[in-house]
Amino acid sequence: MVDVVLIPGDGVGPELIHATKQCIDATGVAIRWIEKEAGAKTIETEQALLPLHVLEAIQDTGRALKGPIITPIASGFRSVNVQLRQSLDLYACVRPCKSMQGIASPLHKHIDVVIIRENTEDLYAGIEFESGKHETKQLIEYLNTHSAKKVATDAGVSIKTATEAATRRICSFAVEYARAHARKKITIVTKSNIMKYTDGLFFRVAHEELTQHSDIQCRHMLIDALCMNLVQAPENFDILLLPNLYGDIVSDLCAGLIGGLGVAPGSNIGEKAVIYEATHGAAPEFAGMNALNPTALIQCGIMLLRDINEKTAANALERALFTVLEKGDARTVDILPPSEKHRAVSTSVFAQEVIQNL
Repeated sequence: MVDVVLIPGDGVGPELIHATKQCIDATGVAIRWIEKEAGAKTIETEQALLPLHVLEAIQDTGRALKGPIITPIASGFRSVNVQLRQSLDLYACVRPCKSMQGIASPLHKHIDVVIIRENTEDLYAGIEFESGKHETKQLIEYLNTHSAKKVATDAGVSIKTATEAATRRICSFAVEYARAHARKKITIVTKSNIMKYTDGLFFRVAHEELTQHSDIQCRHMLIDALCMNLVQAPENFDILLLPNLYGDIVSDLCAGLIGGLGVAPGSNIGEKAVIYEATHGAAPEFAGMNALNPTALIQCGIMLLRDINEKTAANALERALFTVLEKGDARTVDILPPSEKHRAVSTSVFAQEVIQNL
């Protein structure tokens, strides 16, 4: 019996998590699900976005399957996802993007890219100073005293960080991942021609680390050039190694290339814990409609099964999922072309189709 924390999340999270749990349980693997809530729901019930008992449960079990959690735009509470990663030191975000039969891809058919994202530093570290605050004014005064480039006194300020230790750690992870998954090419992605002391450090350290391994082909590309090349020729890329912000953006770009966020899985990995979560958000406008596709979270479940050494079950669930997608008889509204929306099935019906194909 394996213990796994189950976090339903917000918006469409609960219905997608329920469908995914049904599919995983149908493989016959003995999992004890420990359900915990975090996010918008727990603000009212526990006056906390991320209750301590949730963190403790993940630390005790070492793994969690999580639905999407809402993050307000431009105001309100800070991201619970970022808090989880920082609190548990989940330093590596892994997001595979691979073409699937039966899922329409707008440009390309043979995409197989893995985004490996440093998860603890960069602008996502959350070191921000609000415009107009006393401490912000003090910081701006200091910057204007010690820098030739002046900052407006009414500015908001966000600080970007990069350290050698965190960069070396994510590089070691990327090499181990490449070897474990028979991959040979890693592309370092930065904007080091402009941000010479942060992205420059990431590039310098990553290049130094990766070129020590003769079995790994290493190259560097600027983030803007990468985005263009991904759209034009994604088949030229294998593993992408990026700082935090770029990794988040590029993983959505790659998800778009394979059919959308609804089919793109991900995991956040540390030394002592792993959280599996889809790339997509909570889509609160669809909450309770039982309408969207659970493919991304089912693929997270497949990743979970492989990581707990249930490879037979993982392979069976993957085959069943891909069979349903390829046959195309059961498709939710978000993976159907507009002209065929009338024949959409529900989230739960899609999950039952997967189970019947196990």
